[in-house]
Parts: sequence; structure tokens; C-alpha cells
Amino acid sequence: MKKALVAHLTLENNASLLKQFTLIVCFSLLTAAGAWVTLPLSFSPVPITLQTLVVSLAGAVLGAKRGALSQLMYIGYGICGLPVFAGGLTSIAVVLGPSGGYLIGFPVAAFLTGLLVSDNKNILWNLGALIIGSLPVLLLGTLQLSLFTAGNLREAFAIGFVPFIAGDFIKCALAALILSGKQKLMQ
Repeated sequence: MKKALVAHLTLENNASLLKQFTLIVCFSLLTAAGAWVTLPLSFSPVPITLQTLVVSLAGAVLGAKRGALSQLMYIGYGICGLPVFAGGLTSIAVVLGPSGGYLIGFPVAAFLTGLLVSDNKNILWNLGALIIGSLPVLLLGTLQLSLFTAGNLREAFAIGFVPFIAGDFIKCALAALILSGKQKLMQ
């Protein structure tokens, strides 16, 4: 009887681990797919993509640690040579380049979002959590971008932060609606 119970619990744990791993991989691949939807800006080396929507959802759905892990996995794909970064780019050079700070912000944002979003809160709470959670992408991105504007933080802010505020708000609102729908389905 004891052996059967241990075997049953082991199978349940393995199934749970497999499900968690599958979700982490799925969100890493969704982030890569979000890079395919690119709107280049003539005045900035950083394009608008759907990636930040996926980053927010990764943290909100998977939780802080698993959401961050999905984004680290995504960055790992690109560093290893898969063309998953915006514009089909690849390599460590992208992570170290003008838009690399935004990529570095992905796992931080997913982690923070995972900490702040709650299934027990209303849509406005989660919208605020998603907005706060998305800030590391813009802040780290702008800081690294400033290294490529001769240290001019004001210029980096003008081309790497301000143009993305409205789009990020829209993506956060969409993520909040998706989460609200998920919560209603789970009730």
C-alpha cells in the first residue's frame, strides 16, 4: 500500500513538473513569436513589438519564478543562435547592444509582475500591477540605450522610454482583460 501511494504521488509530481515545464517553454516561444510583430521607429533603434504583452502574461500566469525563467529561456535561445530577437536577430551582440537592456528587463518584469498580480484582486488592481511590472523593461532598456547615446540619459529617455508608454499601457490593459477572462473561466 505504501509503495503504491509513493508511486502515485511520484507520477502526480512528474506530471505537474512536466506541465510547468511545458508552460515555461510555451511562454518563451510566445515571446519569440511576439518579436515577429515589429513596428520599427525611424528615430529609435528599438522597435515596438508584442513581446512585452507576453512578458506580462508570463509573469501573471506562471508566477514570479516561472515567468522569469521563461524569459531567461527566451534570451538563451537568442544567445545560442536562434533568430528570436526582433527583426530575426540573434547573438549576444543583441543583448549587449542598444536594445539589449529591454531584453534584460524581460525576466525582471515577469518576476515583478508575478509577485504583484493576484487572482483574488479585481481588474484595476491587476492593471496597476501589470503597469508597475512592465516598468523594468523600459527602465533597464533606457539605461542601456543611454550607453549608445554618449551617456545622454535625456536623449535615451526621449527615444527609448516616452514613445513606448502608450503602447505599453494598451498591452497592459489587454493583459488585464485576458487575466480577468481567465479568472472568470476558473470560477
